[in-house]
Amino acid sequence: MIQVSNLQKSYNGTVVLDLPELKIAKGEVFGLVGNNGAGKTTFFSLVLDLVRASKGNVSINEIPVSKSEEWKSLTSAYIDESFTIGYLTADEYFSFIGELRDMNSKDISQFLADFETFFNDEIIGKKKFIRDLSKGNQKKVGVVGALMGNPELVILDEPFANLDPTSQFKLRKIIKEFASEKGKTFMISSHDLDHVADVCTRIVILEKGKVVRDVQKTESTLAELEEFFTGVKVELNAKASFLDEL
Repeated sequence: MIQVSNLQKSYNGTVVLDLPELKIAKGEVFGLVGNNGAGKTTFFSLVLDLVRASKGNVSINEIPVSKSEEWKSLTSAYIDESFTIGYLTADEYFSFIGELRDMNSKDISQFLADFETFFNDEIIGKKKFIRDLSKGNQKKVGVVGALMGNPELVILDEPFANLDPTSQFKLRKIIKEFASEKGKTFMISSHDLDHVADVCTRIVILEKGKVVRDVQKTESTLAELEEFFTGVKVELNAKASFLDEL
């Protein structure tokens, strides 16, 4: 679904992202992890044509994102607060996004009804501007807005950040259901290795703008990620025993 070829982004002569080739298949839940400055948000911004590449290109369904806008109808994203409209209430924002996605008021209401427990009665019908919501509730509005209108590709940058633990686990379930039951393709970045290892079917580690590891999900994926970032080997059986005791 996504094809990256000879992609580079430089700022003031410094290369911050260098991806000779990368393919993401339809239906994958693609996880991107790395330390601050690794190039995760830069990559997502290039996929969404928010910044222009210094070299190379990105295509979605064989559509070059920098040369056509046809990919926009099948793609949605939530990167940060700038993707919402702060002076609207959540209800107004969902109505706005729904209309853009050819959803009528009934479609919107039925869609939002599935997120009642995720919203925890703190978002819909509160007549509160999005900018005045907590950071966690702003994140919920942005993420759910990105799922509206049946997009084929959903891009989420740090979707678990600012959410309380209960909401994080609910979001994990939401992502897995949209991927498995509705066949959506996801691109997700996160600093939380546990969440990424749980929801993603494939995980790429970026370091200084380059891919240093590209793995399919297995039972040992989380342990491998933790070992990479800590330099300490994790005993999988010991960790499983500890989790069983909780």
